[in-house]
Amino acid sequence: MSAMNLMSRILPLQNIVLDLEATSKKRAFEQAALLFENHHGIARTAVFQSLMGRERLGSTALGHLIAVPHGRIKGLKEPAIAFFRLAEPVRFDPNDGRQASLLFVLLVPEAATQMHLDLLSEIARMASNESLREQLLSEKDPAVIHALLTSGSAS
Repeated sequence: MSAMNLMSRILPLQNIVLDLEATSKKRAFEQAALLFENHHGIARTAVFQSLMGRERLGSTALGHLIAVPHGRIKGLKEPAIAFFRLAEPVRFDPNDGRQASLLFVLLVPEAATQMHLDLLSEIARMASNESLREQLLSEKDPAVIHALLTSGSAS
């Protein structure tokens, strides 16, 4: 299964959150953890700790205001993803000051497979697409963003 098909399978419309008020990376992760608990039944503490633990290994900022925070979750059967656009960019990388406001938050099973690497590279490929980035930053309708991210027209 291609990463794009996978994205359409694991990114429901309800996981697209636009103009979230978050003052820091930590606050954004708390909101993401809440969403995954509410929509997927994954304990918010597990989500938060997994995302923060991964960031400690090195920032997941890709540049162009995009970041892909991700973490492994014990007992998770299939990857889960959410897209957040923050109302204001937050500092993602304490070392180089890189900021991010477009967050692809990805949770993968503990024994993560090739699938998760495919997803990360797919998101990186989307991130390098300037017209897509502009739409992600400006579009007001979550359904349009959902279509952009899952249709495969982002290539």
